[in-house]
Amino acid sequence: MNKTVKRIVVILIILILLPAAFLTINEFVSLNKNEEVIGRIYANQLDAILYSVNQYSEDIMNSWASKVDLFLDEVPKLKPKEVPATVDSFYNQLPSLFMVFVADSVNDDKIDLLGWDEENNFISVDYKHFSSEIHNLLEKNRDQINRLYTYMKSGYRKLEPVEIDSSEGESILVFIEETAHGENRITGLILDPKEFIYRILSPKIQEIARQEFVISVFNPEENFQFNSSKDFKVREVQQSKSLWIFPNYKIGISLVGQTIDDLVKQRALTNILLIGLLTVVLILGVWIVYRNIRKEVELAQIKSDFVSNVSHELRTPLSLISMFSETLEMDRVKTEEKKKEYYSIISQEANRLGKIVNSILNFSKMEAGKRQYNFVDSYLNDVAENVYRSYKFHLEHLGFIFNLTKDETIPIIKIDEEAVSEAIVNLVDNAVKYSDNNKEISIHTGKERNFAFVEVEDKGIGIPEKDQKKIFEKFFRVTAGNVHNVKGSGIGLSIVKYIMDAHKGKIELSSEVNKGSKFKLLFPFGSGKL
Repeated sequence: MNKTVKRIVVILIILILLPAAFLTINEFVSLNKNEEVIGRIYANQLDAILYSVNQYSEDIMNSWASKVDLFLDEVPKLKPKEVPATVDSFYNQLPSLFMVFVADSVNDDKIDLLGWDEENNFISVDYKHFSSEIHNLLEKNRDQINRLYTYMKSGYRKLEPVEIDSSEGESILVFIEETAHGENRITGLILDPKEFIYRILSPKIQEIARQEFVISVFNPEENFQFNSSKDFKVREVQQSKSLWIFPNYKIGISLVGQTIDDLVKQRALTNILLIGLLTVVLILGVWIVYRNIRKEVELAQIKSDFVSNVSHELRTPLSLISMFSETLEMDRVKTEEKKKEYYSIISQEANRLGKIVNSILNFSKMEAGKRQYNFVDSYLNDVAENVYRSYKFHLEHLGFIFNLTKDETIPIIKIDEEAVSEAIVNLVDNAVKYSDNNKEISIHTGKERNFAFVEVEDKGIGIPEKDQKKIFEKFFRVTAGNVHNVKGSGIGLSIVKYIMDAHKGKIELSSEVNKGSKFKLLFPFGSGKL
């Protein structure tokens, strides 16, 4: 490869690979940053969801607290027979509410209860088992209840979950309420968290999720999980925070079918694949540019060799014509026999010069698509025989064995006789040039399938297999063997190829190094144009 071409290719590859390598490395480096960014986005989204759910829960519980206060004020006014049915109706309106208790203060030994005991018996006041537990609960959360009093003095009723030791799964919310007599009382709501989640929170959670991601409410200690996707199996949650009204429960968010890490890695992999694909396309472009540049450089070199070869081809006959003409002009030749010999040489070299010029002109016309063909009904045998007769004496004079074998059953086909003759002559000339010591050339005619053919065979130096597909390219000359010692322009076989294309025919080549070559020109029956 030319050094200039190598330099251009190396520069192009560097210009392509450096940005591709930089982008790939940058993608790997930014992978963790992308995970952090997406993690923050989902954390913010979870905060918004948590705020919405907590606000919704607080609104629900505040409305329940107001209903409880009103009901507690109404209970003393009821007749004893009316209390159980009225309480039962009240609880049916507040699903997941198990019991309400009331205490005048943390130190109050009397706890009023409104609900049902463990044996499903209605209780309303001073049930010792529950009273004792609730009294201990209030004492344990004294500081928190005192803060609720502070909120109440500021005119704000706040509900707070309190820490509970029970293992039965219930949760307790307490708040301070002012009675109709202007006194403050501690009111507690004993709730079933799971039922509250299923019956109260689930519609809100599913509304927020909208099948874009999964929102889960779960309690790791109890192996409980509610998912907005209605899939109640415990699944991995990528971001989670505590639920306000039930501190033992958490609310979490996760993607449908993918984790955040999967999403980031998939995005990075997609970017890397796109970078790789772009790099491959650019490398393919470099390879195409390289091929074109190399081809142009080779063509330029071939044209240079062509000019050199043609100049040499022209110089030889011109030199001989000039030398013998000058000799004759200066009357240095004394005998008539010698003069005739010089005249013959001048004539032969002039004809040779004419053939070279005609070949170049014909090639130029063919390459420009300007050569006109005259297709007529012809016998291929007659064309081959005319070439044979024209060359027989000359080749035998050069020491060649020159044979012609004809198939008399060949039908008439439409061809340009002059062009076909030129193609056969070029093949014969090549056979002469490359015959080396074994000087035997044969022309065969025949037919196979739907083709009539003429074949030129020699016993010369042959053509290497790697060059057999290139020999019909313009200006190409085989560089192996002693070819470099043979005169030629490199356009003879190109002319043959042009002629066969014009006849819609084809060329078959069979060659073996040091054993000879066979060129078969196949003309389809009915070929050519009128």
